[in-house]
Amino acid sequence: SIVSNLAAQKAAREQGDKGEELHAMDYLVYAYLQLGRDAEAARVLDELRAMNGLDGSDFKMGYAASAMSARYATERRQWSDAAQLVPVDGASPQVSAVTLWARSVGLARSLKPAAARQEIDKLRGVYEKLRATGDDYWATQVHVQTNEALAWVAQADGKDDEALKLMHAAADEEDAIEKRPVTPGAIIPAREQLGDLLLEANQPQEALTEYQRALTMTPQRRGALMGLAHAREMIASAAPNKN
Repeated sequence: SIVSNLAAQKAAREQGDKGEELHAMDYLVYAYLQLGRDAEAARVLDELRAMNGLDGSDFKMGYAASAMSARYATERRQWSDAAQLVPVDGASPQVSAVTLWARSVGLARSLKPAAARQEIDKLRGVYEKLRATGDDYWATQVHVQTNEALAWVAQADGKDDEALKLMHAAADEEDAIEKRPVTPGAIIPAREQLGDLLLEANQPQEALTEYQRALTMTPQRRGALMGLAHAREMIASAAPNKN
């Protein structure tokens, strides 16, 4: 909850524990965004930018700082902002992947697929690096992120069938991953993105099904709830008028 995360942030700050402070701040940004309290989420980002002594190579610090910025841009569908995010200095490969994913999706959804592909090449490099070190958990996460980004590039290129195939694969792979406690889960779940993609492809009935599936795994997510409402509107407006 917001109250408990505010308390956790305050306690961590008083103890000088920057990792825990950032961890609480990331959860706060997530909670504010789900409630549509974007201005309060923005203030947490302002606090992040004002902080000194951040060690990007520390996983907890690097991940939280990267995730907060990626969340704020992508949850609000501000694709040009997402495209301009900069990886945290010194971040580990799996942490920098969060920013590379946001950049690639932001570029693809800004209809700049060529630039998005350059970021996807970097994501693939991260994937290979993680595979080489035997870190299968994070390699799988990055594989999902890569397929999501490729799906949006395909959509930008007008290849809806290819886009849906890639996003289906990403959603199925992500659903099979067991989440680790330090991470609050995907920035935007692949299943929810599949719903978004189906709406873009004018398939509201299929989108409705995917949003419902997404909400069983990540309840009360604002993006999925809004997508669900949009899908229902599209279905209703396409139905024959019975009056």
